[in-house]
Amino acid sequence: MLDRLKIVSLTANPEMAKEIAKIIGKKILPSEITHFADGEILFTGKESFRGDNVYIVQSTCTPVTERLMELLLCIDACKRASARTINCIIPYFGYSRQDRKAKPRQPISAKLVADMIEVAGAHRIVATDLHASQIAGFFNIPVDDVSAMSLFYKYFVSKGLTENIVCVSPDHGGLVRTSKLATALNAPIAVIDKRRPEPNKAEILSIVGDVKDKTCIIVDDIVDTAGTLLLAVNKLKELGATKVYAAVTHGVLSLDAVSRINESHLDKLIITDSIPLTPEKKSDKIEVLSLAPLFAKIIVALEEGKSLYDTHQEFLAELFEKDE
Repeated sequence: MLDRLKIVSLTANPEMAKEIAKIIGKKILPSEITHFADGEILFTGKESFRGDNVYIVQSTCTPVTERLMELLLCIDACKRASARTINCIIPYFGYSRQDRKAKPRQPISAKLVADMIEVAGAHRIVATDLHASQIAGFFNIPVDDVSAMSLFYKYFVSKGLTENIVCVSPDHGGLVRTSKLATALNAPIAVIDKRRPEPNKAEILSIVGDVKDKTCIIVDDIVDTAGTLLLAVNKLKELGATKVYAAVTHGVLSLDAVSRINESHLDKLIITDSIPLTPEKKSDKIEVLSLAPLFAKIIVALEEGKSLYDTHQEFLAELFEKDE
């Protein structure tokens, strides 16, 4: 059933791709990314994938535009080499925060990127915790938005953090995501009422919900400069929270985010490896959970024509079986 499955790793997530291939029992398809003197990118596959189901593993993270161009060129190469299907595993979907026209004369960049990927020749997208669910509708091909909440749920249960906790949504738009973890942990929800006057800047007006003497878990999809996150941490502490954790899928961690986190009252930031954590960004306050086992299970399910919902439930059950 998996004879036609081929995995291609570009430059963003090589370790994740290796782990996915190892779990499935496949090898990474040999390929090469080269740069011309003027910065042009060239992708070259080293083996045939004619008639194969190709899975390209590539987050469009920093440098975002370069990673995106690698992905587009790889898709085009697969299409022109007669791949049967081209499936893009995009753990972190760059440009996702530009999902609407917030001000006059601004682009809807997430839609443009979706069009580019589709026109290049992709047949399916598998992403993790898209910034906004409507991004899936920007495509005219299947999009599977995989939630990382099962990994966070397992983490907090394994650490014994299931009593006297409250899950905190960083804004009203994040309530759906927060409710998934809150429901799993049987915890109440608090909501931060904030305003964002400009990108990467926020003002917290109030917090709706009881956080006094509670262990708070802030649930979000992206931590970039960590400014908004740490404002929330300080506010929760002011209101009497005993400990504050953050479960955030994508650790962009731009500028001095890590040093700010190290100096803050945040007890622990838990992220996934959707964006690889470079050595200079590693910290005792940051813990990374691997998405590779989940993606491996999803890829096999796609090849075997199985329900992804059932596959995700099986994955969650297996997480706890390993500890028994």
